[in-house]
Amino acid sequence: MESLKVLVIGGSRNIGYYSAVRLLALGATVTFLLRSPQVFDQDDTIQAYIKEGKAHLIQGDALVKSDVRRAWSEAQLGDDTRPVDFLIFTVGGTPGFSLTKGLTITPPNLVTQSLINVLETLPSPHPKIITISSTGLTQASHKSVPLPLKPLYSYILAAPHKDKCGAEEVIAHSAGWEWDARDSPGDDILGAGWTSRVPNAGELKSIAVIRPALLTDGKCRADVEGKESNAYRVKAEDLECGYSVSRKDVAHFLVEGMMRHWQEWEGKCARIAY
Repeated sequence: MESLKVLVIGGSRNIGYYSAVRLLALGATVTFLLRSPQVFDQDDTIQAYIKEGKAHLIQGDALVKSDVRRAWSEAQLGDDTRPVDFLIFTVGGTPGFSLTKGLTITPPNLVTQSLINVLETLPSPHPKIITISSTGLTQASHKSVPLPLKPLYSYILAAPHKDKCGAEEVIAHSAGWEWDARDSPGDDILGAGWTSRVPNAGELKSIAVIRPALLTDGKCRADVEGKESNAYRVKAEDLECGYSVSRKDVAHFLVEGMMRHWQEWEGKCARIAY
């Protein structure tokens, strides 16, 4: 991991942050695209890596295409001219709440449009891409959601999941994966003519998606229980009785499971839960 160049978009907190800190500890060079770099002003961990020249903060917004293009360029800089190895895309907004709509995000297509900007500005050669989605987004995957959680997914999380569903449709198109048109969130999320802004159908091969169960702020069980433990379950198909998983364990799998074993996960969706 020492020689890796990684761009993290959505890394100010949660899975993106925990993944970045793991990578920095392993010697990778990590560039963050942040709307407010000041978020790390009091973060001793990140500040130490900044002083070492291993962490770089770029001010910008993933909703602004020119900012994303600049982030790609900055992430490639360093002691050599090698391209970026990995993109970790974990964009997500701070939700509000509406009695009629459940959790809401502003704008409602934040994740989808940010991802479209990322794919529209992809450098050549393409880096490996890891995105965070969710279980229960599509009609097929919703069937595997535990019965007590179905109201939460259908009502409380409906709006942010519609946005993530748009991002998954963009990925499915670009990677050439099957997609059920009934799951499309429509042009209000995707935007008219979106297919002209992303790679051609089936062109994007080096991408993987992680679909966690309901996320919690719990500890990283994998770190506590050790490498040989079964701290969480991961499968390439839907997991039965997958209630929850901590953000820290998702970050553990992203780095130790997916990045270290990229050939196993490239072009696939990983479902993770306890």
